[in-house]
Amino acid sequence: MAEYSRDEIFNVLKDILVNDFEIEQEKISADANLFEDLEFDSIDAVDLAVRLQEYTNKKISPDNFKEIRTVDDVVDAVEKLLAQ
Repeated sequence: MAEYSRDEIFNVLKDILVNDFEIEQEKISADANLFEDLEFDSIDAVDLAVRLQEYTNKKISPDNFKEIRTVDDVVDAVEKLLAQ
């Protein structure tokens, strides 16, 4: 898989959040909290993990998502996954 920059990962994530989760684009920033600012629940988190698996073609373990709170945390997790 090709190298992806943080910006590219962020943009893909933003597209997923807007298109699949119907979150207003203005609300999405690197420090936006998924649960408080974007009103995610645990089912949304699982759905996001599935979408990111499709994007990365890599298995995402639930442990990778336990510490995730912000959009930037998701970008970090995807970046780590792609580096494996």
